[in-house]
Amino acid sequence: MSKQTLRQRFGVRIRQLREEAGYSQEAFADACGYARSYMSRIERGLGNPSLDAIEVLANALQVEVAELFPITGSR
Repeated sequence: MSKQTLRQRFGVRIRQLREEAGYSQEAFADACGYARSYMSRIERGLGNPSLDAIEVLANALQVEVAELFPITGSR
């Protein structure tokens, strides 16, 4: 069993929050000022968003930055 990377878990969390907020991927990318292809890479765990980008994502989702990071029981 392969362990998901932090990027992958972060991407899953972004997708989850985006869908809960009722955004399509394209509409969310537009709200953030990013290309849909960049948002797709983030959600698939392939993108490496900067701290500034993470703040933009949190603001667009109207959540605290900490809420973007999934909590896991192992380190």
